[in-house]
Amino acid sequence: MLFSFSCNSRKKGKSDIKVLFTPDTLTAGYTYWWPESGPFIGECSTELSLVFRGVVTQLKEPTDEAGPLYTSQDGIIKLEQVYKIKDIGGNKYTNQNYFKTDCFNGLDLKVGDAVLVSCYDYEGDYTIPGEKSILKISGDSDPIIKSIKKYLDKDQNPIKIRKDIKLWEKHFLDSALEKQIRCKQEMLKNN
Repeated sequence: MLFSFSCNSRKKGKSDIKVLFTPDTLTAGYTYWWPESGPFIGECSTELSLVFRGVVTQLKEPTDEAGPLYTSQDGIIKLEQVYKIKDIGGNKYTNQNYFKTDCFNGLDLKVGDAVLVSCYDYEGDYTIPGEKSILKISGDSDPIIKSIKKYLDKDQNPIKIRKDIKLWEKHFLDSALEKQIRCKQEMLKNN
C-alpha cells in the first residue's frame, strides 16, 4: 500500500513567524531626521528590526506637537502578520497586536488600509524613519509581500530580489533597491 501525506510541504522560511498576539500596543519613535526610509536603507542594507503587515485602525488629526521639527500625526496599526523580529533589548516586541507611531502625516492613508511596515532600531528602541516605511498594499497577496519575505529569508540579500525591482517602483523604492544590489555585488566581488 502506498500512502501519501500532504501536510504543508512548502518549506517554512525565516519570515514565516507565528505570533500569538496580546492586546497590547508597541509604540515606535519617528526618526524624522534620517535621510532614507523604507526597507532598503543604508550604504549596504541596514538590518531591519521589525517588519509586519497590518491594517490602519486609527488616525488622529495632524498636530504641531513635535514643534518646528515635523508635523506629527498619531496612528495605530493592527498587526496581522509579522515577518521579522530582531531582539533589540530595551523596548522589544513582545507579541503586541497594535503598533503606534506619529509619522502618518502626508502618507495618504485612511482607516482600513492594508500596510507593510518596516522598522529599525535606534538607541535600544524600535523606530520608523517615515514615509516609505509604511507602504499601502492591496492585502496579504500583494506582490511586495512575497518579495519582502524572500528578502528577509535570504538574510536581506538584495541580489535575491533583483527581479522584483519593478514591483518596488510603484512605491518609489526601485532606486533604493538597485543601490543595495550594487553594494552587495561590489562586496562579493571584493571577497
